[in-house]
Amino acid sequence: MRVGFWENNEVSDYTGQAMQRVQVDTSFSGARLDVALAQLLPEHSRARLQAWLRAGRVQVDGVAVRSPSMRVLGGEWVQVCPDEDARAREGEHAPEAIALDVLYEDEALLVINKPAGLVVHPGNGNWTGTMLNALLHHAPELAGVARAGIVHRLDKDTSGLLVVARTLTAQTALVRQLQARTMGRHYLALAAGVVRQSGTVCARIGRHPVQRTKMAVTQNGREAVTHYTVRERLRATTLLECRLETGRTHQIRVHMAHLGHPLVGDALYNPRRLPGAAGAFGRQALHAWQLHLQHPLRHEPMQWQAPLPEDFSRLLAALREEEHDDKRAV
Repeated sequence: MRVGFWENNEVSDYTGQAMQRVQVDTSFSGARLDVALAQLLPEHSRARLQAWLRAGRVQVDGVAVRSPSMRVLGGEWVQVCPDEDARAREGEHAPEAIALDVLYEDEALLVINKPAGLVVHPGNGNWTGTMLNALLHHAPELAGVARAGIVHRLDKDTSGLLVVARTLTAQTALVRQLQARTMGRHYLALAAGVVRQSGTVCARIGRHPVQRTKMAVTQNGREAVTHYTVRERLRATTLLECRLETGRTHQIRVHMAHLGHPLVGDALYNPRRLPGAAGAFGRQALHAWQLHLQHPLRHEPMQWQAPLPEDFSRLLAALREEEHDDKRAV
């Protein structure tokens, strides 16, 4: 079935940006405009097309249309002007010469090993010095991609792997992998207490009803699934490998606290001070250790690992020494 016809001529809108021009096939008669466009322009997500519609960046037969729910008849010519001015959307965030640990880079994506302490995206009082600012300096073309290509985030004090898309098409493909739960994200987490066995947490997460800076397990929250595997039991802590099936804010931190095993160093979800080296650790002991995905252009599986950062490695060494000393004292 022919779903559309591409016009080869480049069209420009009032800003001078190149438009994409397509004719709607009659097989779409009666369909919503955003649904038809999502199939005619599969390199863009439906959410992105809806945003462009509402921003007046879509014309049907030369007339700007802002309603995603408009019904098409078939035969219409639709012009879409992709919003490539990410700086305007992002509040003119400036490029900053901040060092990035780039593990992999090609024309479609970057894989970054983020250090603890680096904020991923400006906001909440952190308007400069973020990974987004660093990305705009490292790859200036990311100014033309929403959120400078960032498709998922890590908390400020969580270290490890993040993937960044270099084009709108790559960003759409990576977001779809996240939505389909085919992007693998594995973390190493040090939990307080002795976790007896591996398992899975299926508990909805939403904003805490009272403490608005926190998330919580709540009946009205969004679905959240975390799989965890015991890797090492120490005297009063357990090293876990956690695999995210969903990606909610603070998901591992909230789920482990819900199990009664909050993360070592997590002042927000584990205010009780632990003894010894665990009590002296100054951040949540959480590291995004492994990432695997399908390359958005070549469609081949790819995988990366990031070793534990020095502070986390020192913590584990100190805890193992404490356990060894306890055994010698018996």
